Amino acid sequence: MKLRVLLFISPTIVFFLMWSCISWAQAPREEIENTAQHLATLLNVGRLIVQRNQALINDPRIGNKGFTPEVFERQVLDEFIRETHIDLFSSHLPSLAKELLPVLLQSSMEVVADAQLVINQRGIGYKNFIPATFGSQAARKFSNRSYVKIKQTALNPRNLKNMPDAYEENLLKRLATKLPVDASFTEWIDNETTLRSVTPIYYSQDCLVCHGNPKGILDISGYPREGAKEGDLAGAISIQIPVNKR
Repeated sequence: MKLRVLLFISPTIVFFLMWSCISWAQAPREEIENTAQHLATLLNVGRLIVQRNQALINDPRIGNKGFTPEVFERQVLDEFIRETHIDLFSSHLPSLAKELLPVLLQSSMEVVADAQLVINQRGIGYKNFIPATFGSQAARKFSNRSYVKIKQTALNPRNLKNMPDAYEENLLKRLATKLPVDASFTEWIDNETTLRSVTPIYYSQDCLVCHGNPKGILDISGYPREGAKEGDLAGAISIQIPVNKR
């Protein structure tokens, strides 16, 4: 696996990136499916941490917010353990997860690093560094340096780069007509050579500041509100893992 030169790398991530350049074409299907779920969880945890720090990020009175990539990393690792009971750098993780999860974490930290100038700007409130923006950027960074593709998507995304493909659109339409479910949907396609995994995302109360009522009124970022309610389908994290990557 070829990786770009990274902006900053913690020693632990360096170790696992070097150690994990292995062949996994024969990995059990269950391991590949579990890895896809862990990737979706990790990206969503990053979104959650950005959401939790929104008040700090958007505080115009403070210059240096202290929301550094290292602080972000610690909060992500703690939340990931809380949600999954799994240490991201555990030696007991399957080889495929050891290869991919640190790359997604590193990509996520780079997004936070790239945003430091904006985050720490005094005198400006809304910074447009929100969970959706973070998630899209982290997913693209990860996908550009990996054979695995991750994408945030929705039926009517604000960012046109997140438009669903036919597979995602069909599943999102099905999800939109059913009660919220926490589990991801996995399916093997193309003669079982590619795993498709879609994990739904639902609007929380915090999301409604921009996505709630009144519908059509411009929110703080300049987009028309969707008129969503808490628990409505917001979109999904879509993952594709080809087993014949080499």
